[in-house]
Amino acid sequence: MRHQDPNMESRRHELLEEIHAHAREVLKQHGVNSDIADQAGCAIADHLATTWGGQIVTVPKDYHYRVASRDAQIYEEFNGRNHSQLARKYGMTVRGIYKVISRVRAKGDPNQPELF
Repeated sequence: MRHQDPNMESRRHELLEEIHAHAREVLKQHGVNSDIADQAGCAIADHLATTWGGQIVTVPKDYHYRVASRDAQIYEEFNGRNHSQLARKYGMTVRGIYKVISRVRAKGDPNQPELF
């Protein structure tokens, strides 16, 4: 039987602990039992440590995804007359809102059903 030295560091790396805790909380918010959520969070952190441990990884900020999500939300709330209201809500200029609407429309109106 191995005896663990009480001075030995037994905590996970901060990143892995954060991933474990976040996964646990998200699963609990979706109705997963606390014990199972904790085990799943631990399994995710273990998987990352095993798969990516020792690697230098740059985590992207996902800027384009976030902007596209924000633009879709703005377009969804747009009623043709509320440019100023949306600009205030999203911390943008009215001109920026016009650009968002134009950009979304240029990609094809997401509310317009396809014909074929």
